[in-house]
Amino acid sequence: MEPNTMASFGDEQHRHSSFSAKICRICRDEVKDGDNGQTFVACHVCAFPVCKPCYEYERSNGNKCCPQCNTPYKHHKGSPTIAGDDEEEENNGHVDSDDELNIKNRKDTSSIYQNFAYGSENGDYNSKQQWRPSGRAFSSTGSVLGREFEGERDGATDAEWKVRVDKWKARQEKRGLLVKGEQTKDQDSQSDEEEFLDADARQPLWRKVPISSSKISPYRIVIVLRLIILVSFFRFRILTPAKDAYPLWLISVICEIWFALSWILDQFPKWFPINRETYLDRLSMRFERDGEKNKLAPVDVFVSTVDPLKEPPIITANTILSILAVDYPVSKVSCYVSDDGASMLLFDTLSETSEFARRWVPFCKKYNVEPRAPEFYFSEKIDYLKDKVQTTFVKDRRAMKREYEGFKVRINSLVAKAQKKPEEGWMMQDGTPWPGNNTRDHPGMIQVYLGKEGAYDIDGNELPRLVYVSREKRPGYARHKKAGAMNAMVRVSAVLTNAPFMLNLDCDHYINNSKAIRESMCFLMDPQLGKKLCYVQFPQRFDGIDRSDRYANRNIVFFDINMRGLDGIQGPVYVGTGCVFNRPALYGYEPPVSEKRKKMTCDCWPSWLSCCCGGGRRGKPKSDSKKKKSGIKSLLSGLRRKKKKDSATTMSYSRKRSTEAIFDLEDIEEGLEGYDEHDKSSLMSQKNFEKRFGMSPVFIASTLMEKGGLPEATNTSSLIKEAIHVISCGYEEKTEWGKEIGWIYGSVTEDILTGFKMHCRGWKSIYCMPKRPAFKGSAPINLSDRLHQVLRWALGSVEIFFSRHCPLWYAWGGKLKILERLAYINTIVYPFTSIPLLAYCTIPAVCLLTGKFIIPTINNFASIWFLALFLSIIATAILELRWSEVSITDLWRNEQFWVIGGVSAHLFAVFQGLLKVLFGVDTNFTVTSKGASDEADEFGDLYLFKWTTLLIPPTTLIILNMVGVVAGVSDAINNGYGSWGPLFGKLFFAFWVIVHLYPFLKGLMGRQNRTPTIVVLWSILLASIFSLVWVRIDPFLAKQTGPLLKQCGVDC
Repeated sequence: MEPNTMASFGDEQHRHSSFSAKICRICRDEVKDGDNGQTFVACHVCAFPVCKPCYEYERSNGNKCCPQCNTPYKHHKGSPTIAGDDEEEENNGHVDSDDELNIKNRKDTSSIYQNFAYGSENGDYNSKQQWRPSGRAFSSTGSVLGREFEGERDGATDAEWKVRVDKWKARQEKRGLLVKGEQTKDQDSQSDEEEFLDADARQPLWRKVPISSSKISPYRIVIVLRLIILVSFFRFRILTPAKDAYPLWLISVICEIWFALSWILDQFPKWFPINRETYLDRLSMRFERDGEKNKLAPVDVFVSTVDPLKEPPIITANTILSILAVDYPVSKVSCYVSDDGASMLLFDTLSETSEFARRWVPFCKKYNVEPRAPEFYFSEKIDYLKDKVQTTFVKDRRAMKREYEGFKVRINSLVAKAQKKPEEGWMMQDGTPWPGNNTRDHPGMIQVYLGKEGAYDIDGNELPRLVYVSREKRPGYARHKKAGAMNAMVRVSAVLTNAPFMLNLDCDHYINNSKAIRESMCFLMDPQLGKKLCYVQFPQRFDGIDRSDRYANRNIVFFDINMRGLDGIQGPVYVGTGCVFNRPALYGYEPPVSEKRKKMTCDCWPSWLSCCCGGGRRGKPKSDSKKKKSGIKSLLSGLRRKKKKDSATTMSYSRKRSTEAIFDLEDIEEGLEGYDEHDKSSLMSQKNFEKRFGMSPVFIASTLMEKGGLPEATNTSSLIKEAIHVISCGYEEKTEWGKEIGWIYGSVTEDILTGFKMHCRGWKSIYCMPKRPAFKGSAPINLSDRLHQVLRWALGSVEIFFSRHCPLWYAWGGKLKILERLAYINTIVYPFTSIPLLAYCTIPAVCLLTGKFIIPTINNFASIWFLALFLSIIATAILELRWSEVSITDLWRNEQFWVIGGVSAHLFAVFQGLLKVLFGVDTNFTVTSKGASDEADEFGDLYLFKWTTLLIPPTTLIILNMVGVVAGVSDAINNGYGSWGPLFGKLFFAFWVIVHLYPFLKGLMGRQNRTPTIVVLWSILLASIFSLVWVRIDPFLAKQTGPLLKQCGVDC
């Protein structure tokens, strides 16, 4: 705590000076007597009044200093000891466990099952109670004035404000936006300020901030110069072969040409980098006006998880809590959690999370805390009192932290209980068996925790919806992993809430900026741009990464350079999380086409000549718009009429197949009478939607709602059953789900395919980089897990390369821009760079061992091309860092891991992809932990070693190049001074390889230089075999020519 944080209590100090010594200046409680019977004094230097609980809290979690004089607090007898105290640790700091774990006003957990429903493909359906969505349109967010107006109005007098409004009116009249003298003085005085704010609300919600020409122009010039130098360099390399090492020369030239092509694919999509800036105040003024209904668009948030034992439930709970506490109208936020493992552990975790959210959400909104994930909020090492003026904050924060600790204990107990599954399977609290006991054969399940009637926080305010979803699984049906789970959530959300926009998050990516959704709405709700956007992508940021970022986990170069470059073309690629989607774009629709001006034609020419001269032929008049709208209304009204069923079958299991829809598609025809053939055919074509979207009229009706929401007069009592139907295992059969609709199937990296298909249809995407990172997640920081993650990404790219969706040949007649296509080609071709990279990293060792070199002896003029190439590479990097503001350390780490991943994970991905495509062999590389239990510090996982075959190639390269350096230096020493000159070029390339693999070497050795024996044996074996082959082929000793002469033994 800093001294200036007490300024807010200054007035209180003067008013209560008579008894201020007995009042704690932090929590405002009375300072009670200490153990010695006298008033407790925390600081013996200035005697600043602080109670004992605040003193102990500041010593354990705060700055450990007196707020007034900044003197470090000393240990008091009876208080818990902390690190650094001179006294031995005492055990007097006992805290009553009942107080720590006590949560007041908890609801009975058995009530969470009253809205639990599940069903299957064969028609089994069970529902404890039908869900009724709340119809209230409550908003926790009011209208916010613009920053420049509200701030200046508060500090200006009425006269100054009137002068400013008059000046604004004069400018508006000059522009012709206001007519002078049309209002009376009374009306003018009442509406001046409203018009002033309305004019600002009509301003754009965002603006494009181009890179300064002084930064981007030199960057482009150097790129062109580097391209020219490359052409000249390759001309020299091809025309001057190394005749004494022709195979090495040929391999090196092929590798260098491949590297040049890879550089072109990576460099030119960064030709138009831009920045964007949003105006959240204008968004509020436009869509959140006082006295009017909140017009912000609803958002459905998707969180996907598979195995809660591998994905810690406490992390998933923090992600959900950050969503529920987001700064957005609660009636417009719905959170859907997909459990693809049908785990009762996650089910119970969401139950506990929904209870804790009743206290956490109002605390976050009352004090405007950031981030709104409690685990990360309470672990932040910052001054949490900054900008806090409420006197109750300290007490409430301390109480909330105790509540969260109790919440963590309950989650940990659930995890411990889930480690061993009972023989009879899991049982729910109401005594019924858990439907997901068999994770590969279970019905679809849906549970609504929040968002129903009576679900309010402790302050009586409404909470966002929280829905648990587990899709049906049966043997013989394809699951499609994450992509299939995401498509199931798209359909469930369309049936239950049907928000026009959807936010996709991984279970370990929490909302770090509570205004993140508002940031995306500045683009998606823009009247001009929003209709053409398929998604708004946010950069990924990570917690818990070591300061040096040894293995480039942050991926700064990609997110801060490449993605900003793509934003200036057609938009960034979809990276799998932190993305807000436009729902029609996921349905396979094309973006609206802007109407072009009709070409001028002359009526005096014949029609056939007018066509030849470029004039367009007159089209048929369109049908009346009112008829079209009424036809759509008739269609929707037909979909709303449900079939009459026996009421007894509603509460019991239905043995009919779930593919039998609740609504009749034939009802659509009822509204077609009275229209001409053109209107009738357009409405009847909706019957073909079932071939595209599946057999669910409710879902089909949701696709026709332009602004989202549910059709009027929809029977909400049947929504849960229809939601169970759309997540059945056979729903996607003979439809276009996964082919043209939703997340696309066919690769483990479904995100690349999904974004690629949208861009091919002509959609655009936006890259949003707010000052405070929107989302944060966790990333593997140890070497083996990092390589395994990169292997999965590379394998997905190889699968796309061999599929019909390969950007090299897919949709060339579409609307994908050429530079955007180059970027997508680069995303699926980069794993194949591992083959030339492996060869190029081996060549230096071969040259040192054989005495040959890939470059012949050159003159001074030819050496200019080598010097120019190196200088252009350095200049490109420097200028790129200049406009992107990325540090040179991040760039260097990215280059190092490009080599490390290229010779290991990317190489294995290529061979695994070839085996899968050509022979149908699906090979998995498992990672087995070798243990590092004694590493208990913050970055202990950094030194955790796990054995994997991915470690063998780079280890072999390091040993091989080190052996080559020793052999080359030894050879130069033996052969004299003349051999040192050619040696320097060989040593340069060998050290280039070793320096790039240095982080790998550090990770291999670990903190205590421990390396698994199998890694050492394999690497030494391969290096030895290679060295022995070299000795057999070309040893150091000169070969004799001519006849073999032997000494005869006779003294001549």
